[in-house]
Amino acid sequence: MEGVRIHPTAIVSPMAQLGVNVEIGPFTVVNDDVEIGDNTIIGTSNYIDSGSRIGKNCNIFHHTIIGTDPQDIKYNGEKTYVSIGDNNKIREFVTINRGTTESYMTKVGNDNLILEYCHIAHDCQVGNNTIFSNTAQLAGHVQVGDWVIIGGFGKVHQFTKIGKHAFIGGDTKIVKDVVPYAIVSGADPKYDGVNLVGLRRRGFTNDQIFEISNFYKSLFHSGLNVSDFIKKYITENANIPELIVEIIEFINTSERGIYLA
Repeated sequence: MEGVRIHPTAIVSPMAQLGVNVEIGPFTVVNDDVEIGDNTIIGTSNYIDSGSRIGKNCNIFHHTIIGTDPQDIKYNGEKTYVSIGDNNKIREFVTINRGTTESYMTKVGNDNLILEYCHIAHDCQVGNNTIFSNTAQLAGHVQVGDWVIIGGFGKVHQFTKIGKHAFIGGDTKIVKDVVPYAIVSGADPKYDGVNLVGLRRRGFTNDQIFEISNFYKSLFHSGLNVSDFIKKYITENANIPELIVEIIEFINTSERGIYLA
């Protein structure tokens, strides 16, 4: 294997597929049916179980556990997978479980930063460019959109969706869906405005930010329930901006309800 560096104390299955310039640190275990992409570094005392697919240019620090059985009583031992994309940085003591059935897969996209002691449970779907602060916890089947930030000790209930570019405050317990571009925080979580700092950092124009903010102000202060407001909004607006179309689609497909202001 070209350029592969495996520490003498590591245990790496001959059936594992390692890309070019992969590095495996001391006391790390890599089981059968593991794929690790080019230039990925696996640090000290990690456990990478069968069914794990790890992309290129990742940096997995120390004492992580990836690809072990889902913590789900419905799991019956069938072959399942976890897929981790490219350019991810995963810090110490992170745990990521495989999917529960063949029809599901735990998936983490590209360019994510997952800090110490975070947990990503079975069948979660995590997008790209997210940041999970220390000890963020995802229960099963959670969906996290691109560019989401979850503050330290953030907790997300199973089957919950977090829309793209949302910001979840530290020590916030999420049990409903979080609309895109929003801030949700507090002991009694609620919509707390648009994620202005995040959107400006990512190049959103003032006009785009105004569109998003104005839509949410109208939604949450209309005096109508959410579904009635959306029906009225669609009827009264012939040319709805794409950003708002995406928000409406997110709300219309929400099964847990959304946080209100």
